[in-house]
Amino acid sequence: MLRLLFEKKGNAVWISHLDLMRLFQRAFKRAELPLTHTQGFNPRPSVSIALPLSVGVASCCELLDFELEGMEIPCQEIQSRLNQTLVDGIQVLQVYPAGKKIKELAYLKCKVVLEYDSGVPSRAIESIKQLLGREEVLVPKKSKNGIQEQNIISMIQDSSLALEDENTLSITATVCCQNPSLNPMQIPAAIQRHLPELAPNFSHCCRLEIYDRNFEVFR
Repeated sequence: MLRLLFEKKGNAVWISHLDLMRLFQRAFKRAELPLTHTQGFNPRPSVSIALPLSVGVASCCELLDFELEGMEIPCQEIQSRLNQTLVDGIQVLQVYPAGKKIKELAYLKCKVVLEYDSGVPSRAIESIKQLLGREEVLVPKKSKNGIQEQNIISMIQDSSLALEDENTLSITATVCCQNPSLNPMQIPAAIQRHLPELAPNFSHCCRLEIYDRNFEVFR
């Protein structure tokens, strides 16, 4: 089994997870890299992406596992062939033999950007720090059983705030990403609910890195 590290940025952030899977399957085919297929009545190409991204979220640390048929092809050549067939905003950064199992993934480092049309409100950093320093901050989350209240604080390992410019505030945080998992966009949702006067006009997120339970970079 091989694994590739890729980034998803720019207009590509609007590609859904299922469309991203189809995109990679077509990219392997155009690059003349034959994928193995699952067994059974409805065989499927053996590709899987860890931690599917929400639409609109950027990342520079996405992982895709795959397996090729036939003779071995050097990892560098696989990377080069794929990058010649992928769309703008999707780029393979590295190809290598799969190491750790996906179930060992535990934490995600991300950057959430808050944009204010009329400028960052005064004392915004102090107020948001206090919010994230509480023992409990409840935010509604959709699930198969309907909408439930989720305490996001228990899933935030650390966080820091920075003033990017007069209109932009960023929050860099390390959050749980598996069992349990926190969508980083729940952080601006918490601000909107608990500090409505500090709700941004626009917010977006980028995944920066992923880690195992020992906080070692996951590859």
